[in-house]
Amino acid sequence: MYCFVVHFRTPVDLLSVVIAILALGVGAQVLAKRLQVPSVLFLIVIGVIVGPEGLGFVTIETFGDGLSTVVGVSVAIIIFDGAFHLRREKLEQAPQAVVRLMTIGAALTFVGTALAVRFFLGTEWDVAFLIGALLIATGPTVITPLLEVLTLREHVGTALEAEGIFNDVTAAVLAIVIFEALVVGDSPELIPPAFLQRLAAGIGIGIVVALIVRTILVHATTPAGNAPQLARLVTLVGALVAFGLAESVFSETGVAAAATAGFVLGNVDLPHREEILQFNRDLTLIVLSFVFISLAALIDFDSLIGLGTGGIAVVVAVTLFIRPILVALSATDRQFSRDEQLFLSFVGPRGIIPASVATLFAIELEAAGQFEAAQTLAGTVFLVIFITVVLQAGLARQIAEYFQVIPMRTIIVGGGRVGRSLATRLENRGENVVLIDEDPDVVEDLRRDGFTAHGGDGTDDETLREAGIEDAKIAVATTADDDTNLLVCQLARTKYDVKTVVARVNTPSNVDAFETLDVRAIDVSSATAWSLDNQIERPALAQWMTQIGEGHDAQEISVTASDLVGSTIAELDAEIPDGCIVAVIAREGETSVPSADTVLEAGDKVTFLGREDAVKAAVRRFHPHD
Repeated sequence: MYCFVVHFRTPVDLLSVVIAILALGVGAQVLAKRLQVPSVLFLIVIGVIVGPEGLGFVTIETFGDGLSTVVGVSVAIIIFDGAFHLRREKLEQAPQAVVRLMTIGAALTFVGTALAVRFFLGTEWDVAFLIGALLIATGPTVITPLLEVLTLREHVGTALEAEGIFNDVTAAVLAIVIFEALVVGDSPELIPPAFLQRLAAGIGIGIVVALIVRTILVHATTPAGNAPQLARLVTLVGALVAFGLAESVFSETGVAAAATAGFVLGNVDLPHREEILQFNRDLTLIVLSFVFISLAALIDFDSLIGLGTGGIAVVVAVTLFIRPILVALSATDRQFSRDEQLFLSFVGPRGIIPASVATLFAIELEAAGQFEAAQTLAGTVFLVIFITVVLQAGLARQIAEYFQVIPMRTIIVGGGRVGRSLATRLENRGENVVLIDEDPDVVEDLRRDGFTAHGGDGTDDETLREAGIEDAKIAVATTADDDTNLLVCQLARTKYDVKTVVARVNTPSNVDAFETLDVRAIDVSSATAWSLDNQIERPALAQWMTQIGEGHDAQEISVTASDLVGSTIAELDAEIPDGCIVAVIAREGETSVPSADTVLEAGDKVTFLGREDAVKAAVRRFHPHD
């Protein structure tokens, strides 16, 4: 009877713990979304509260030997999802910065952190280099929740996201190689070949699995009603197979395989891509909650306190010295402003990879009788994670606002066909668009389609403030009711001092009322007649203009690239991408078509016409900073 009771209660207790963790995690996600704060901040606090240092609800004995397996599988799902979202087009936003963060940045973090640990904590070199390898990682487990609530300029977000994914792989593989070569085997000469061997194995397995998954998705999913479900499940299984297969070949290479599989599948044509993306993101939120709370519960504050001032000195060195230097050496592209470099310098939170691997290594070191090394390893890694998550991730919005790296919002009141179409065009140009509509069904549809949408009355102060109108550069009223549009424009212009206010005017006689407020009024009937006239008199131009947003674009920007000022249009030919032209230049209120001898001046407003990708490249070159 005694044995029966023990074996019966243990699974029930574990089940209760798992359910409670998931419930708390989902609650933290909802609260984080509501407060626009990265969820990892709440997750790590919850983990501490329910852990041994708090309520004692979760301990190292709770999951037994299964914790490392569960965490490993969860990490595979998270990093696969992050890599799946990392499209080649995004990497092209900041290619040099990404490459440097993966190479120069990773190397500097590794060596600099090891030196700091050795100097401030007095550890042996093997433990110092092991900690340095682990803390290379930032990771999608912290960057993804951060980017969920923080809209950054595209090249800044891409640099953070790519660094997290690629350096997670580097950290995991390098750490296990150093552990086996130095801590266990004392063979430093084996580190470079072992690192390359494991990295190649993980990447190779990831590519093979990704190609198999794509073949299955293309040929085995039919137009039947369950095809999206099959696509989601096949993709998930592919991620887990890549991780498990790589781990069976070399330990800690599963991260490389999962990341590679996600990146490859994210950059090839797949059926039901949107369904896969949404499923991956939902699953990631669940497993992220579980692993962060579980690992945070294992933080031993005695180990952290035992590090003394040396531990704090290591954190300061990693965050305030090493990080700014590596950003200064990596984000040297002209498109990164000084404020953007400073933002990247102060936001580099560490995540699950160093926490999970450090826990595993600490257990093995304790088993080998190296108790002091185990305490220093776990304490240092968790101290850096805890402080960077709380301060850097938790205060990321405030840091971004201080350095003004969040693109100002465009508020569109009215989520109907006009508002939705306008939002699509603006988002394709990289604008930070927020839609407002009082119909809950419309808001739900907008959110389902990937738009940022707020429910409420667009003429209500509280609704407008929640949508961020105080930080808006453009406000657009697109409803079918002129009175509503007029009131929205009046609030935007007179109360919130929005620079550009535009309105849809449904009745021509109401245009004067809008223009009195210095609002750009678009008379629907006149605009329609103008479009019809263009189709009659200028059909080729009209047809091209209707394609804008579908492969073509026209953008007007102010020249902020100081190195281009003083050059003629002819001299700038190499700076203007193929498929794009300078249509007009506006200067001191006068607009003209430039000649080859026209000299560019600071503050000139230049309008580019051409292919969408070429126009984007030209805008980034001529207008790298706001």
